[in-house]
Amino acid sequence: MNELTAEAVRLMTEANRARLEDRSADAHRDYASAVALCRQSGNRRELIRALKGLGQIERDLDRGSAALPLYGEAVAICREHGDALLLAHTVRHVGDIHRDAGEAGLAEPCYDEALSIYRKHQQTEPLDLANAIRPLAILKDDAGAIEEAKRLWAEARDLYAAANVREGVAESSRRLARLEDRS
Repeated sequence: MNELTAEAVRLMTEANRARLEDRSADAHRDYASAVALCRQSGNRRELIRALKGLGQIERDLDRGSAALPLYGEAVAICREHGDALLLAHTVRHVGDIHRDAGEAGLAEPCYDEALSIYRKHQQTEPLDLANAIRPLAILKDDAGAIEEAKRLWAEARDLYAAANVREGVAESSRRLARLEDRS
């Protein structure tokens, strides 16, 4: 790892700490600096991390329109890089940005792509798959596609159970019960 990349990694660690401590301005500054250093060093994988980190800070600050180009660039680099699971995770976040903006029609293809990648990849973790299914289930529920939403929530619940994520199991179960009441 060259000196620029090492400094970028250090800054990302600091940025993550600042985010956890609710110091958004510091996190934003450090991630922005890390992006610049990664561009200079040419380390594409770390640039993806830095772009996603900066994008997450923008999302934390309710600035989805500022986050979208950062995640969009990260997706483009992921496609070049060839890491399918990293691409799936990044595309899912693009879908989340669109969903948060009320753009279900733009979110759904992102979720479909992420799910397709996760379902085909042998190293997909249950939690990653559950986290990709969840927002699509929300979209389907919002669109009135009750049976599809129920199927997705049931799958998400089982995956959250396999990953031992109680909150995910509880949310999925609540939403399934509500859907059962509606049908």
